[in-house]
Formats: sequence, structure tokens, C-alpha cells
Amino acid sequence: MALTHDSIENASPWVRRFVSQIPKTGTVLDLACGGGRHTFLLAELGYSVLAVDQDISQVEKDANSLICTTALNLEGDVWPLVDRKFSGIVVTNYLYRPYLDHLPEMLEKNGVLIYETFAQGNEQFGKPSNPNFLLKPGELLELAQRHSLKVLAYEDIYQ
Repeated sequence: MALTHDSIENASPWVRRFVSQIPKTGTVLDLACGGGRHTFLLAELGYSVLAVDQDISQVEKDANSLICTTALNLEGDVWPLVDRKFSGIVVTNYLYRPYLDHLPEMLEKNGVLIYETFAQGNEQFGKPSNPNFLLKPGELLELAQRHSLKVLAYEDIYQ
């Protein structure tokens, strides 16, 4: 299927590399979706997508029948996606530790978590520089181990 939405060309190479591992059954959560670059990539590939962020107006403008949008505060006192299950979860350039351990619990059997964000050391390049928004060395591997996730790929690099 040809990718047509303008924001798709800006999709993360990491997400593009592993998106085919997500089962086509169920719904994929694009958590903290921003402008929807991965939402539209997923939809163009035939996935049913739930795009979630505080402001989903950019995604709503171009949403199609495969895309459902929900405006949510992902950093409130209560995790807003409790009891939801997804065949895949895509998270890029976002980290909020209080709810990080909820993500593996939200995966259906054989579900796939694709996570890409900034790590410690990024502060020398610019924002984010706040350690609350930077992964610690091995932090995602520890998350995977705590929840018995099979790790298909892992990188901790500077670009």
C-alpha cells in the first residue's frame, strides 16, 4: 500500500523497521501521538489505530475510518487507559515514568511494544535535557525483563 500522508515521510526509521511485527488483529495504540506521523503510517499499512494525546486536533483533520482519536491527559493522577488492550503500542519521543509499567500490561498476547525516545546524554545536544524525560541506561531492557517481554531489538545510540 502506498504511503500518502505528508507526515508519514517523517516516520521514525525504527518504527518503520519493526511495525510489521505488530499483529494485524486488534488495535494499535499511538501513545502521545503528536501530529500523527506514526498514526498515519499505521493506518496506511492497514492497522486500526487509537491515537492519543492531549491535543489530537492535527490527527483529527486527516483521520480516516481506521483511526480513532482521543484527547487524554497522560500525566494525570489516574492512568486513563486502564483495562485497555492493544495488539501493538507505539511510543516515540515521550517518557512518563509513573505509567511506564502499564504499557506491557496493555499488550494482547503476542502484542508488540515499539518504544523510541531520548536517553541520558541527550542534554548535550539540546532538549529534552530534564532527566525526568531521558531514559536511563538499560531502563527499557529492565522494563521488558520485569514484564517477561521478548526483546526483538534494542539500541542505545547517539544520532
